[in-house]
Amino acid sequence: MEMKITHPIPKDPSRPIVITGPCSAETEEQVMKTAQMIADHDIKIDLFRAGIWKPRTRPNNFEGIGFEGLQWLKKVKDTYGFPVTTEVANTQHVFEALKAGIDVLWLGARTTVNPFSVQEVADALKGVDIPVFIKNPINPDLQLWRGAIERIYNAGITKIGVVHRGFSKFGDTIYRNVPQWQIPIELKRNFPDLMMIVDSSHICGNRDLLFEVSQTALDLNYDGVMLESHCDPTNAWSDAKQQVTPFDLKEQILDRLVVRKTGANDPDFQEDIEELRSRIDGLDKEIMQLLGNRLKVAEQIGLYKKKNNIAILQQSRWNEIIDKAMEQAEPMGLSKEFVSKFLKAVHQESINHQEKIMLGESSVKKV
Repeated sequence: MEMKITHPIPKDPSRPIVITGPCSAETEEQVMKTAQMIADHDIKIDLFRAGIWKPRTRPNNFEGIGFEGLQWLKKVKDTYGFPVTTEVANTQHVFEALKAGIDVLWLGARTTVNPFSVQEVADALKGVDIPVFIKNPINPDLQLWRGAIERIYNAGITKIGVVHRGFSKFGDTIYRNVPQWQIPIELKRNFPDLMMIVDSSHICGNRDLLFEVSQTALDLNYDGVMLESHCDPTNAWSDAKQQVTPFDLKEQILDRLVVRKTGANDPDFQEDIEELRSRIDGLDKEIMQLLGNRLKVAEQIGLYKKKNNIAILQQSRWNEIIDKAMEQAEPMGLSKEFVSKFLKAVHQESINHQEKIMLGESSVKKV
C-alpha cells in the first residue's frame, strides 16, 4: 500500500527541528519557568513538550500530574507562542488533549509496543486532522513500529513523524536505551518521507552523552532532536539525570550541533562520490562471492559429518575461529563487536545448511 505521508511540522533546512521541555509537567510554576527560560535564552524551538501522563516501569513513582497539566501547556502556548505537544496512550487522553488545543500528539514506546493500545488511539483520532509522532517500541521490533505507523495512517492521519528513543537491552551498557541505529535507518528506507527525530534524552539516560548522540543522528540525516530541559533538572520529579537547563541545552548542545548537507542536489558531490561507490559495489560483489564459496565448503563439511555421524557444532573449532578473528580485527580497523556479530551470522548460516544435510535436504548445488 502506497502511503502519502507528509511532515507533521514545518522544517527550516538551516537548523534541526528542536522539541524540548521537561520530562514531566510537575507544577504550573515549573512548566512556565522552563518555558520562560527557553524564551529568555532565545532558543529556537519547534515544539514545547511535557509529559502529562507518565507510564512508569514500577508503581509508586510519579506518574504524571494528569489533566490539570494540559492547561499549563495551553498557558505556555498563549504566553510564549510555542506550539505544544504531549504523549497520549488511550481514548480519554486523546479527547482531553484535543479539547485543550494541544498542537501535536505523540505515542510513547510503551504504547507503540501494544497494537491494541495503538488501535485505541487510532480509533480516537478518526476524523481529526492533527500531526502525530510515533516513538519506537521498547523492544527492537521494526514490524511493531511499522504497524503503529500504518494504524495511525489508516485512521486518516497523514502528518506523521517518528521518534527514535532507543531500545531496551538486558545487561550493562553506556546507554539507558541502546540506539541500534540500523533499525531506524531501515524504517527510513521503507518510509522515505517520514520526518525522523532522535530522542537523545531517553537513549542516553544521562546528560553527558546528549551532544554526541544528537550529532550522530544529524550525521545520519535525522530531521531533528527531542531533548528534555527543566528549570531545575537536579530536583526533577522524573528522569532527573537526563534533563538539562535551557541554558545548557543551548550552550552545550544546540549551538554545537552541525547540520550536514545531503549532497542530493550537488553535482560535484555526485560525480566525486560515484567512483568510490563503484569501488564499494565491486567489493560487495567480491564479499558475496567469498561468502558463497565459504558456504560450499561448509556444506562439504556437513556431508562429511553426516557420513561419519559427527555432531554439527564443534565448539573448540568455533572458539578458534572467533579468537583468530578478534586478533585480526583491530589492525584492520574493524571493531570486535562488528566482527563478532558478522561471524556469528555466518556461522549460523553454515549450521542451518548443515542441519538440512543431516536431515537429507542437501542444498549443495550440482554443477
